[in-house]
Amino acid sequence: MFTSVLMIEKPLTSVDVDFVTTLHGDDPVTFRVLMQPRGDQDRLLRAIDDVALGEIPDAIREGDEPEGAEARGPAEQALAHSLAALRKRGCTAVGEIIEDHPLDRLKTVVEESGADEVIVLTAPHFVEEFFHRDWASRARHKVGVPVLKLFAHNE
Repeated sequence: MFTSVLMIEKPLTSVDVDFVTTLHGDDPVTFRVLMQPRGDQDRLLRAIDDVALGEIPDAIREGDEPEGAEARGPAEQALAHSLAALRKRGCTAVGEIIEDHPLDRLKTVVEESGADEVIVLTAPHFVEEFFHRDWASRARHKVGVPVLKLFAHNE
């Protein structure tokens, strides 16, 4: 049995599910999924990323996204969808919403679950990646297990 902690910021697509569930061949995998609601703390960085990707309309809409307590409902729905998709593929999957200190919680989950790896599934974040402030870069120095960074797909 292989245990992976999967950090996500949006619902898993079918392509993402196929990818993460086949990373270890036919070995059974248990997923601990951590979902962080989007908040205004990274709104400027998201807008810059959208502009860098040529997605100007998305950059303009960044101010329209729910934040804080309003973001929790959509995050819970995204987490429930992702867990159901992983279970449908025959994996064991549990998850939680993390709002405060996500890397501290990640470290605790890795230790509690005896995880073999961390998978950070995210959209490209050019500014954060350039300065090594993205989740994967910061997690590599904190969790003590391999950290794999993958880019999420859009459906």
